[in-house]
Amino acid sequence: MNRFLAFFSVLFLLSCGSNPSGMVRNETSGGALGTSYNLIYLSQDKMDLQKQVDSVFDAINHSLSTYIPASDISKINQGDSTLVVDEMFQEVFQLSQEVYGATEGYFDPTVGVLVNAWGFGPEKQIQMDSTRVDSLLQYVGFNKVELTEGNTIRKSNPNIYFDFNAIAKGYSIDRLAKLMDNNGIENYLLEVGGELVAKGQNQIKQKPWIVGIDDPTMENERKLKATIRLEDRALASSGNYRHFREDPVTGLKYVHTIDPTTGYTKNANTLAATVLADNCAKADAYATSFMAMDLDKVLKLLTVKRELEAYIIFIDEKGETHEFMTPGFEALIVKN
Repeated sequence: MNRFLAFFSVLFLLSCGSNPSGMVRNETSGGALGTSYNLIYLSQDKMDLQKQVDSVFDAINHSLSTYIPASDISKINQGDSTLVVDEMFQEVFQLSQEVYGATEGYFDPTVGVLVNAWGFGPEKQIQMDSTRVDSLLQYVGFNKVELTEGNTIRKSNPNIYFDFNAIAKGYSIDRLAKLMDNNGIENYLLEVGGELVAKGQNQIKQKPWIVGIDDPTMENERKLKATIRLEDRALASSGNYRHFREDPVTGLKYVHTIDPTTGYTKNANTLAATVLADNCAKADAYATSFMAMDLDKVLKLLTVKRELEAYIIFIDEKGETHEFMTPGFEALIVKN
């Protein structure tokens, strides 16, 4: 499940020191969804939510993992049209439908058949050419699927293959945030594979949660490009600067981003995109979309979707690196 890995890794910048608040710092970490997670939550007394956290990840996998043959999404991909999907599948489907429309089809979870064909999914890779791409595009299009009133999935073609990996990681963090809220926790910083949700503040330090964003131009080492304050927001990132597959015969590089409107992998001038939104599933979906969209389309969309804040790193025609930040994102930057 390497596609769950974040490409703009976000690090916690938490230091030790005095604790004037008297609050307890609880931490739960481990591996899930093919990546790692680190959950920090503050409370008056020591808490251990590991079993509840494990239950959330188990439920996500059962509903949305294409890497588990018995999951709901796998059964639907295999042709089951009678399965009644759970609340998680419904929410992810409906949000995907919303982002699909807002991005004019650049976010499309039915791109799964192409993800597999290009060698980035759980199914067998095939040799791709223009004829094969054209034939597979008939199975791509979120306008070709429907969530019925009975909460079953209707597909216009049985070969349509769902792949929610570009939104499921962010959604899993949203579910973990609900878990924290349900346990009365008001201050937390949750991270899964580099995507984050923050609520409240780091009360132990009497400061906002501070997170760092990696420099995407550093391929062999890690260097922070920026640090920001994160409070009551979700952050997700995507990029094509480190994860690609190289053809052993031709030496050509194929990046992980697939343009669902053309069927081909995308070598765009955008190196990385970080998006802030009110929930992490939405941030995850838009960050993925921005890697497939041309930069001018991204900037135009951001003037319409005012609830989003974004930080885009891109290269110009001369190969020089540039940055774009929305005013709201820039206001969160921690100045050195």
